Amino acid sequence: MSDYAHPEVLVTTDWVKENLGKPGIALIEVDVDTKAYDAGHVPGAVGFNWETQLNDSVKRDIISKDDFQSLLRESGVQNDDTVILYGDNNNWFAAFAYWIFKIYGHDDVRLMNGGRQKWLDEDDKDLTVDAPSVSPSNYTVSGGRDDLRALLPDVLAASKDGSHNLVDVRSPDEFTGKVIAPPGMSETAQRGGHVPGARNVPWATAVAEDGTFKSRDELEAIYTKGQNLDRGKPTIAYCRIGERSSHTWFVLTYLLGYDNVRNYDGSWTEYGNLIAAPIEKG
Repeated sequence: MSDYAHPEVLVTTDWVKENLGKPGIALIEVDVDTKAYDAGHVPGAVGFNWETQLNDSVKRDIISKDDFQSLLRESGVQNDDTVILYGDNNNWFAAFAYWIFKIYGHDDVRLMNGGRQKWLDEDDKDLTVDAPSVSPSNYTVSGGRDDLRALLPDVLAASKDGSHNLVDVRSPDEFTGKVIAPPGMSETAQRGGHVPGARNVPWATAVAEDGTFKSRDELEAIYTKGQNLDRGKPTIAYCRIGERSSHTWFVLTYLLGYDNVRNYDGSWTEYGNLIAAPIEKG
């Protein structure tokens, strides 16, 4: 991992095991819901529900600053803690949480490389169903990074003037418009296709068989050489609901060192429902 642009943002499963229970480390499992967490999790980990705790389902927005602060206080996280995030689906939702932590200015946040599945695959790693004992904290959100988020007007402008790398991280069938959403997914859109000018680089191309991130050379071959992404341009990544694109945002920003990468969390469930928005297929 030392070859990455920012290797400090990743920890191994072995590192997590060696540091379980140490003061100053906050371990958080982030899944689409808490069913997996309830069935067994890394000892000492708090569980976050992506649907209900990191999003505002009424406004269809990310969690507010005040709610994020309250969530971390209830979870016992301190401002100077090293926060370790991991979760299901190759860390999709953990990467989304990482993005949220950075939007609200937390300094030391890291992903457990390989996520929940890698921990499960290793014989020397234990699970527990016991919830950790947590003492509420006085966590305070003091900063913010709105520049890490792309909104619809940013995407429309970037598509029109070609000023950005637009990276669609969905499957090829979603990108071409053959399907609007993966099978069984409830969040959908009226139309299929992609934002004009976007390049299709599925999120999974960045992941090795064991769920860890591929090497820097492999990632450079995919994004910089294979897709010819221009490092001189800002980049906007999107998917369907913003979780897969946060995974690619993490790869481009921290593993490859791209400047000015934003996650468009509105993604296709917003864009594909717009009246008269330009869409490409194929």
